[in-house]
Amino acid sequence: MSEKSGKAQKTSWFKGLQAEFKKIVWPDKKTLVKQTTAVVSVSVLLGAIITVIDTILKYGIDFLVK
Repeated sequence: MSEKSGKAQKTSWFKGLQAEFKKIVWPDKKTLVKQTTAVVSVSVLLGAIITVIDTILKYGIDFLVK
C-alpha cells in the first residue's frame, strides 16, 4: 500500500466519522434529567432487590448446612 493511499483512507475515515457525529441528536436538559433519574432509580431498586434475595439465600443455605 502506498503512502498516499493510506493517508487518503485515513482522511476518508475521519470525514465519515465527522459526518456521523453531525447526525447525533442530543437530548435537551429536561429529557436528560428525566432519563438520568429513571436510570438511577431503577439501578437502586434492582440493587436493593438483589441484596434482599442474596440475604435470604444466605440464611437459607446456612440453615440447610447446620
